[in-house]
Amino acid sequence: MTTINHPNFGAIDEQRVIIFDTTLRDGEQSPGFSMNIDEKLRMAETLAELGVDVMEAGFPVASAGDFESVRRIAETVKGPVITGLARSAPADIVRAAEAVKAAERRRIHTFISTSPLHMKYKLRMEPEAVLAAVTASVTLARQYTDDVEWSAEDGTRTEADFLCRCVEAAIKAGATTINIPDTVGYAVPEDMARIFAMVRTRVPGADKIILSTHCHNDLGLAVANTLAAVSAGARQIECTINGIGERAGNTALEEVVMAIRTRPDAAPYTHNIETTRILRTSKLLATVTGFDVQPNKAIVGRNAFAHESGIHQDGMLKNAATYEIMTPESVGWQKTSLVMGKHSGRAAFRDKLKTLGYGDLGDNALQVAFQRFKDLADRKKVVYDDDIVALVDDEVMRDHQRIKFVDLEVWAGSKSKPRALLELEVDGVRQSADALGDGPVDAVFTAVHMIFPHEAALRLFSIGAVTEGTDAQARCTVRLEEEGKLVDGQGADTDTIVAAVRAYIHALNKLITKRARTEPAALSA
Repeated sequence: MTTINHPNFGAIDEQRVIIFDTTLRDGEQSPGFSMNIDEKLRMAETLAELGVDVMEAGFPVASAGDFESVRRIAETVKGPVITGLARSAPADIVRAAEAVKAAERRRIHTFISTSPLHMKYKLRMEPEAVLAAVTASVTLARQYTDDVEWSAEDGTRTEADFLCRCVEAAIKAGATTINIPDTVGYAVPEDMARIFAMVRTRVPGADKIILSTHCHNDLGLAVANTLAAVSAGARQIECTINGIGERAGNTALEEVVMAIRTRPDAAPYTHNIETTRILRTSKLLATVTGFDVQPNKAIVGRNAFAHESGIHQDGMLKNAATYEIMTPESVGWQKTSLVMGKHSGRAAFRDKLKTLGYGDLGDNALQVAFQRFKDLADRKKVVYDDDIVALVDDEVMRDHQRIKFVDLEVWAGSKSKPRALLELEVDGVRQSADALGDGPVDAVFTAVHMIFPHEAALRLFSIGAVTEGTDAQARCTVRLEEEGKLVDGQGADTDTIVAAVRAYIHALNKLITKRARTEPAALSA
């Protein structure tokens, strides 16, 4: 593979892999995972600090909210190439161009389906018409930027000859990156290697552009398929934090990056990811979306570096390499800290936040977080790093919400009907409600409904502990549904009922944001 000159990256060494993060676009298309603009901005800044090369900020034509979030990210986030997704329709491409034009480095990513199944039933277009649309869309996109990516949606189920014709047309029209996605997670590693090797050898000009791989995880093969594509010549990896995405998700950034770092013998590639920031980014996304990762999730699951077996523990005590192929610190895990407590001051708290991966919160946010920390320290014997992460994220993500928690009193027991006295701030005005319920949580949620009437139905209510012990903070997740729209909210507190109401309010605020959104008419690559 020869050195490639790219408009946004210059000369790219043949072993260099570009990390294209689509957490804010493909990841956000998961049911219940939508984010408001402030949440997207915070995630975008964290992804930039992580070191992603390309950030797909959204689908600008999908809604006014999506357009605005992409535009704001393009204006404020420095470092990565900012890209907006667009179908082959001219209106999509123009809208994407408007959204990313303020970025210091920008890209338009346009796509169209190329498989017989998609062309016949989804597009209702003949192959020649699709081929013409490829040329027209890339040509139009090049009028707005020198960096254009073209994707063959359902590329792994596309007929070989037609795929090569489409790729050739896109390159001739000016595409600088060609993406061949496994849109439905159908491929196996052998398929990916064969397809990318075919494109490299058969398509004129393929050696002058970046080939990209975008794999879905329907068969649990996304990371394996991605590595197979890279071994066959792909030099851009499209992925998401925690592997979120439509259906079973996408290639997990943390897994593919650490596979490359851990196995240079099998994957001798380089990337720009600051791996020590992986865990922090993963936890922030979990807080924003309301979805925790599974305990046994590779790299970022809480059991990823846990050893319970006596045999394993014995080996670990003698040499950690016996059962750990990477160090916990390499991805951001730290030894549990027991030094933060009620006597810790603001300076120590600020320093702790920096070690946990937080940037400057600002004086107001720092003051609120510090006060919550002091309150927590008064109630807990030991404050762990995870406790601080939970309370800071819980507070910071609510900076610009219409509904805010103020105070709660609950009476419950086996001989009387549970009662909740709740005070909220709605659009800056404090309101209160006194409600009864079948249980304390039901009473609290009824009080919320009295203060802020709505038609959303509760679809999920779950509670877990942030750390160990009877004084551990509870982390609660609430899922609401309104007219087919799903949102998830999270809340954390040592009082389980307070955590529940915080989660419910978080979900309501996200629902308010989502009400104005519309969904794109077609699925993306």
